[in-house]
Amino acid sequence: MKKDEKNKPLKRHGGFMRLSGMIKKEMLQIVRDPSSIAIAFVLPLILLFMFGYGVSLDAKDVPVAIVVDNPTPVTASLTGAFFSSRYFAAKKIPLMNTAQKALMAGRVDGIIWLRGNFTKDVLSGKTASIGVFVNGVDANNGRIIEGYVQGVWAKWLDSFSRANGRKLSFPVNVKYRVWFNPAVRSRNFLVPGLIAIIMTLIGALLTALVIAREWERGTMEALFVTPIRVREILLGKLIPYFILGMGGLVMSVAMAIWLFKVPLEGSMLVLMATSALFLLAALGMGLLISTLAKNQFVAGQAAIITTYLPAFILSGFIFDIDSMPAPIRAITHVIAARYYVSILQTVFAAGDIMAVIIPNSLALLAMAIFFLGLVRIKTKKRLMAS
Repeated sequence: MKKDEKNKPLKRHGGFMRLSGMIKKEMLQIVRDPSSIAIAFVLPLILLFMFGYGVSLDAKDVPVAIVVDNPTPVTASLTGAFFSSRYFAAKKIPLMNTAQKALMAGRVDGIIWLRGNFTKDVLSGKTASIGVFVNGVDANNGRIIEGYVQGVWAKWLDSFSRANGRKLSFPVNVKYRVWFNPAVRSRNFLVPGLIAIIMTLIGALLTALVIAREWERGTMEALFVTPIRVREILLGKLIPYFILGMGGLVMSVAMAIWLFKVPLEGSMLVLMATSALFLLAALGMGLLISTLAKNQFVAGQAAIITTYLPAFILSGFIFDIDSMPAPIRAITHVIAARYYVSILQTVFAAGDIMAVIIPNSLALLAMAIFFLGLVRIKTKKRLMAS
């Protein structure tokens, strides 16, 4: 047997010992460093509580004014539908001018106006109409209020026509069914997307700040003068923070399911596997930032600007990607969180839809390979003169 062949098992054993020693060192550093624990567990708690309880896209108890020019039992029936709706906090205002002043002053967000001929048109079988004025400063809220008004109006027309045995004129007979989110809770949409933002912060900040700190303290240079290889250094840094990040993910998913009551229609296995791919990409971005910056302040700022902000704005977490201009939509294709948000919202709301999961997972895998490969190329085991 050749000498090199005899030494291969020893080299492999030596490499494993160096890697396991590096991982043990990082684990001890994580235990001793409260900032790593805070980023992995405390930060997700804060963000989940803030967004889960503080942010909602649902419009409930919307203050609206109801103006009735000619009160009758018919108008009382319709206004009763608005008063009983959980979406509106309705109050009667006798005059239209007073209601308009209340709308301009911001005391109400909308006006429902039943004109003097409303009852006559309803009873005569003509096309009855109501006047609706909505505050459009917040365009999204205005559209939601408009939809709720149309829903109450259509429901009342249907119930009134059945109660009186006559068909009332209405332009469209709508029968709708909401898929994937029957309760129409914005929390079911926001919380899964928030997990992607949390995982972006955990992955990028953990590696960017912690490793940049090692460059500042000189411990990274100390590693470079040891026999340990570059790939062993990178793996030794990557594996502990990957485990820490997956721990943060488990906590976030548990809170989403049991605290915020977000249904998980898909399998936990698919969720964990795709999350692992995204975490590898996020850790790769953090490693790249720390390799280039080598300064905690610069690394932290770079991580927020290049990972968190794009993930928050361009991932589809809150803002619909299809509504964005074409150049911005093109940029979203290089944002890893875009693919992860799509996977999370699908797995939570619809289930294991492979037509969505597989293409997005492949995109995450490609990004993880790209960033980790770039880190390997940029990390050289040599000391540079400052």
